Amino acid sequence: MDRLGAMRIFVAVATLGSFAEAARQKRLSPSVVTRSIAQLEDELGLTLLSRTTRSVGVTERGRIYLESCQQILADIDDAERRVRGENAEPRGELKVTAPIVFGRLHVLRVIDRLLRQHQALSIRLTLSDRNLHLVEEGIDVAVRIGELADSNLIAVRLGVVSRVLVASPAYLEQHGIPLSPAKLADHDIIAFENVNATNEWRFSAGEALVRVKPRLAVNNADTAIAAAEAGMGITRALSYQVQESVMARRLIPILQSFAPPPIPVSAVYPARRIASASLTTFVRTARDQFKIHPLVPVEDW
Repeated sequence: MDRLGAMRIFVAVATLGSFAEAARQKRLSPSVVTRSIAQLEDELGLTLLSRTTRSVGVTERGRIYLESCQQILADIDDAERRVRGENAEPRGELKVTAPIVFGRLHVLRVIDRLLRQHQALSIRLTLSDRNLHLVEEGIDVAVRIGELADSNLIAVRLGVVSRVLVASPAYLEQHGIPLSPAKLADHDIIAFENVNATNEWRFSAGEALVRVKPRLAVNNADTAIAAAEAGMGITRALSYQVQESVMARRLIPILQSFAPPPIPVSAVYPARRIASASLTTFVRTARDQFKIHPLVPVEDW
């Protein structure tokens, strides 16, 4: 049995909680994954995973083994990166995650440059507005928007964005322009309910939090923006999400004098990945890309 391969499969099943999802991620057949776990448990003489018809869990002994496997595999990957050297040609698979709209508009351009320049490199891009756990989900680097709370991650600043309230010209013509955050209570609000969403909107320093009551709540930023363009109300977005619509006059920024401080955009990665040639190249390419095409503040549009 390929012990290292079996360990990698076990870590995937344990962290994903699914044989099928692990098989998909590893690009193996479900039978190969099932057989690998069975052989591993048989050789160890232990039950590592508890199975039911609906879920897969890790046993107490399995959790101990999982932590050891993760450390062993991390050390092996680190040794390979170090022996190749930081300036080695990027190769293998790099796993990247980013917010959905930002990834589509900006990160995909970085990836396009990387794939054109480095033929031995492949990239798996996961777009999600949820902050994925990098170590647990096997992700090499994440592009994140907002202040970073996890001190165990290394962060490289790529730029800043800002929150902006927008509405269509037709809506503002019909309902008027609110002149202060408190006046939002008199308007139809479209809310984007992402993981960190709240109905208490913060504005500039000295302004109290304003609690809004949405008439329409959606779980996708593109949908909220489309609803605003259709004249259904006022929505709050990040500057990069609505720049094209504002430049085309489909949306109008409002309450800009009350705008909160800018929000950082960073590439973050675990410290143990610092020697990865692929990661180093991704970060360098991303920084170059945002120097050539910087994120433009709303007031400069």
